This record gives sequence, structure tokens and C-alpha cells, in this order.
Amino acid sequence: MSHTIQCRAAVLSDAATITEFQLAMAWETEQLRLDPLKCTPGVRAVFEQPQRGRYYVAADGDSILGALLITSEWSDWRNGDIWWIQSVYVIPDARGRGVFKQLFAHVKSLAESRTDVFGLRLYVDRRNTRAKQVYQQLGMNADHYEVCEWMKG
Repeated sequence: MSHTIQCRAAVLSDAATITEFQLAMAWETEQLRLDPLKCTPGVRAVFEQPQRGRYYVAADGDSILGALLITSEWSDWRNGDIWWIQSVYVIPDARGRGVFKQLFAHVKSLAESRTDVFGLRLYVDRRNTRAKQVYQQLGMNADHYEVCEWMKG
């Protein structure tokens, strides 16, 4: 193994791995068993319809260690986009190795290079103290907004 983590835009051949990550994340974080018959085409839809978002992966050689999804929210205040970081997952064996830190740095660099992107946001379960500590170490804060939601079903 090379032990060099490389971040890149995900490609369609990564979809099966990303789907497995989503199934694992839902179980780990919420003890929720996602339906693979819904999640699989849900992940593929991002590749088939790029306006839905874009996945990025962190890989060590041929092994994908983590992934995240970027979706855009229009900000009329800023006349530009806010990128939401979603569907973050790092395999258990790679946690604590800076995988998310590198993915975040990659996406932040992409956002900084664009004149139409004004920030990054994510939401995290209040109980996920480990993730919250990582996000705070990367300069993100939870001081400003709380996310409220309504979900069908």
C-alpha cells in the first residue's frame, strides 16, 4: 500500500463503493437500514445527472478510503452558491488518518478557486462529537445556524 491519500472527483466505477459507504453510514449513525434498491440508483443519479451534485473520493492506491458529496444551494444574498458537504464517510480502518481533512482541503481549494462559490456548509448529528471536533479543527463553526428539516415519511 502506498499510504499516500489522493483526492479526486469520483467516477461512475466508484458508485458501488459509494453506495456501500452510504449503507454503512446510515447503519452506524442512525441504526437505519437503507434499501439498496433505492440507494444504488440514488447514488448513480448523481453521476447521470450532474446538476444533482458531485462525489469526491479519497483513495490510497486503488482503495477508496472515504467519500463525500457536494450539492449546491443558491444564495441570493451572495449571488452565488454555497456548497453543502453531505454523505461523508470514511472506512473505519482509515479513521484518524486525516482522510476527511484531505477531502475537505480538496473541496475547499476547489471552492476557493471559483468566483461563484462563497462557502461550505454541512450538517452533523449533535451526538457525533468526534466529527464535530474534526470540523471545528478545520475552521468550521456551528455558531450561526441550526438546520431544521421536514422529511416525508
